[in-house]
This record gives sequence, structure tokens and C-alpha cells, in this order.
Amino acid sequence: MIWETALLVGLLFGIACYQILRASFVRILFGFMLLSHAANLLVLAMSSNPTGREPPVVLKHGAALVDPLPQALILTAIVIGFGVISYLVILLYRIFLDQKTTNLFDLFEGDRADRERGDDPEGPVPMKPDADNGKEAVS
Repeated sequence: MIWETALLVGLLFGIACYQILRASFVRILFGFMLLSHAANLLVLAMSSNPTGREPPVVLKHGAALVDPLPQALILTAIVIGFGVISYLVILLYRIFLDQKTTNLFDLFEGDRADRERGDDPEGPVPMKPDADNGKEAVS
């Protein structure tokens, strides 16, 4: 069971990284969702008993309880992941309404064309000739 869980976590992390590195914003969104689920599964797998037996809720004398920290961490991660995914969905929706595309290369194509023409507003400062000796001076 441990090997199957480790394989599943590794597979989910690999697919998530592949999706995050794609050019489509929708694939990036799905990559973040898979990454969140893989991290939750990793925490759940690390919190289990390595002997394979089910952990006792309460022993005969009430001395040992199951550690609630991993469940609390996973619940917190699910809530935070839901917030991040909700934000990314709204961001994707607004980008699609404004730009009519979800491809990241198409979103920055206008900036690249401006830089190639030299019209970049954040580009180098133009040189003006100095009136005294004819040399160029920085304005």
C-alpha cells in the first residue's frame, strides 16, 4: 500500500509540474489543482502508521489517541487550495474577457512587438545632443 501511494503521489506531482509549464492558462489552473491534491495526499500518506495496522482511536485505558495534526493540516490545505483555485478561476475569466485568449504567449505578444520596434516605455532613455560641444548627453 505504501508503494502504490508513493507512486500515485509522484505521478500526480509529475503531471502537475508538466501542466504548470504549459502555455495555456487553463492547463496551469489544472496543474495547480493537481499539485494541491498531490500535496494533501503526501501529507496523508506520511501521517499513516508504517506497520500497516489501523491506529487506535482510544486504547483500553484511554491513554493513546490518534494524532489529529495531519488531519488538521490537510483540512487547512484544502481550504487554502480552494481559495487559490477560486482566485485563479476569476483571474482566468477576467483575462479571457479582456484579451479573448488564455494562451500566455498571445497575451504578451504585443509587448514583444513593442520591444522589437523600440517602442518599449520601459526601454532605454533616449540620448539628446548636448548644445555646448555637440556630444550626446543623457537627459
